[in-house]
Amino acid sequence: MVVGEITQKTDLLVIGAGPGGYAAAFRAADLGLDVTMVDERERPGGLCLYEGCIPSKTLLYLAELINDTGRTDKMGIRFAKPQIDLPALIKWKESVIDKLARGLTGLSEKRSVQYLSGRAFFEEPNMVRLIGSDVAHIKFRHAIIATGSLPRALPDIEMNPGGRIMDSAAALEIKDIPETLLIVGGGYIALELGQVYASLGSKVTMAVRSEILREVDRDLVRPLARRMEKLCEEIHLHTTIESMQEKDDFVEVTLKNDKDESFAKKFDRVLVAIGRAPFSKDLGLENTAVKIDQRGFIAVNEQQRTGDSHIFAVGDVVQGPMLAHKAMREGKVAAEVVAGKSAAFDVRAIPAVVYTDPQVAWCGITELEAQKQEIHVKVVRFPWGASGRATTMGLTEGLTKLILEPDTGRILGAGIVGRDAEALIAESVLAIEMGALAEDLALSIHPHPTLTETEGEAAEIFLGSSTHFIGEQ
Repeated sequence: MVVGEITQKTDLLVIGAGPGGYAAAFRAADLGLDVTMVDERERPGGLCLYEGCIPSKTLLYLAELINDTGRTDKMGIRFAKPQIDLPALIKWKESVIDKLARGLTGLSEKRSVQYLSGRAFFEEPNMVRLIGSDVAHIKFRHAIIATGSLPRALPDIEMNPGGRIMDSAAALEIKDIPETLLIVGGGYIALELGQVYASLGSKVTMAVRSEILREVDRDLVRPLARRMEKLCEEIHLHTTIESMQEKDDFVEVTLKNDKDESFAKKFDRVLVAIGRAPFSKDLGLENTAVKIDQRGFIAVNEQQRTGDSHIFAVGDVVQGPMLAHKAMREGKVAAEVVAGKSAAFDVRAIPAVVYTDPQVAWCGITELEAQKQEIHVKVVRFPWGASGRATTMGLTEGLTKLILEPDTGRILGAGIVGRDAEALIAESVLAIEMGALAEDLALSIHPHPTLTETEGEAAEIFLGSSTHFIGEQ
């Protein structure tokens, strides 16, 4: 340390102020610990708030509204073509982010969590240097690493800030609505942003290395795939990028399909959305006993403890689905362990949601996973064509499925594709966590007519007592 530099001490240092970080900091403060939270941004919220979950879902809600106006012609209500006021749209998105950021700042202050803007670098197992902060060093008893993840880049493709080749963060800024847009990738980020731009008026082409949402059960993906085919100009499956060159007015891209055929196209902009990588580099972890695997994930046990017993890690930087709600639970577990409580990350069902139109959600074991692991399961499906509520909304392409233990009827997994799947999946999450049986779900009275009935009736199919559906698909 240099003489004159400011050094502080804290019980718990939280590095990263995203959902995993602030959930850990807030829980630790509630348990009486002195907490300091460090992040390069001026306010807490992390990637999720500023460049991920919140701006994308704000835009997806607007896209859903636009798409709904196009569904009502056959119902007898006709709307004029939506007029896109891009500055006003951006202002609304930024106001949502600002409101939530102010809320998190207020929660930090009320809990007396010290928030410092800067980048933390481990110089010793119990001390970090802060870069870009008035405080030079922080000594800590415990630390929680919650640094999140970064977009993966295409090899040998240069992405310039403000250029025509974008990552998801740049795409969410909505600098303009390009006439033509190529999206490279077939995961949830590619699909969500593809629907946003297509709904705003861009002619969207997708280049997908294999299949869209390749790790999700195909019966859940099909309705979304049909929707994407209508929204997009072209979807090229089993296609890779050979080259990509940014020009002054366009991006020239050479693609190759599974027949080994190459073809060139020009686009106004390109969005690269091929996944995310853990942000574990350049943290000084080599100065600790923290272990990192070949993919860059920090190794932790069920208490989120790393190879250095007083250092923990949560969220995207550790193995598992890169989801904000998973990070928040892990953050709380780590905070409770630091505070001396008995806690472990032992969840049975982590829900995942793709916020497209239609939405796709699942939890517990999937049908694909059961097949790979050779687990004998019973799968039942309730088609939304048999749902009164879905019919009233003209949304009958949806599907609710349950994956059950054949002998006992215990619910092992669930999947839903359709409107409000984001909310509907919660019932199945609770059922799996509680060890519920199909009978428990079926005998719970669901209000009529609602989409929640589809979960109860799926359970009734297993029991052979479904009111509105005979047989299985």
